Amino acid sequence: MFLIYFLLLLAIPLWAQFRVKKVYRKYSQLPSAYGMTGAEVARKILNDNNLFDVEVEPVRGKLSDHYDPRSKVVRLSEDNYYGHSIAGTAVAAHEVGHAIQHANHYTPLRVRHALVPVAAIGSNLSYFLILIGILMNAANLILPGILLMAGAVLFQLVTLPVEFNASNRAMDQIVHLGVIRNDEERQAKKVLNAAALTYVASALVALLELARFVFIFLGMNQSD
Repeated sequence: MFLIYFLLLLAIPLWAQFRVKKVYRKYSQLPSAYGMTGAEVARKILNDNNLFDVEVEPVRGKLSDHYDPRSKVVRLSEDNYYGHSIAGTAVAAHEVGHAIQHANHYTPLRVRHALVPVAAIGSNLSYFLILIGILMNAANLILPGILLMAGAVLFQLVTLPVEFNASNRAMDQIVHLGVIRNDEERQAKKVLNAAALTYVASALVALLELARFVFIFLGMNQSD
C-alpha cells in the first residue's frame, strides 16, 4: 500500500507536467489567425482595462511566464513574448488576468499573497518536525509539523480559484477584444485547462501528504 501511495505521489504531478508540456508544445506551433505576439496581446488587454502602469517584459526560460505584483510587470517567456501562437496568446492573457485581479483587489489573490510566508515556512519546516517526531515517537513534535503543513496546503488550495479565475478572465478578454477567432477559442481553452492541471495536481499531492501524517499522528495517540 505504501508503495502504491508513493507511486501515486510521483505519478500525479508527472502526468500533469507531461500533459501541459504536450498541449503547450502542440499549440505553440500553431500560429494565431491575427498574428499578434504575446506581448501585443498582453498590452492590448492591459490598455483596455486601463492598466497603463503595468509593464510587459520578456523573461528567459520555458513556461516561465508570470505576473509580478510587486513590480507590476507581466513577464512572458521569450517564445510567448515574441511569438504569435495560440499558446502564447492564451498564456499572455492568463498572466494579464492576474494583473486585473491585482488591480481589482480580488480577495483570493490577496489571501494567497498573505499566505506566502506561511507556505514558505510550512514547506521547509513541517517535514523536518514530522520526521523527527516519527523517529523519536514524539507526537508533540508531529502536531506542530502538521499545523505548518496545513498552512502550506491552504496556500495550494487558495491558489486554485486564483488560477481558474485568471484563466476565465483571459478567455473573456481575448474573446471580447477579438484577439482570436471563434474557431480558436477551443484551442486556447485547452492550453489554459492543461496549465490548470498542474495546480490541481500539486494541491492533490499536498492534501494526500497532509492526510497521511494526520493518520500517523492519530495512530500514535491511539497506541499510547
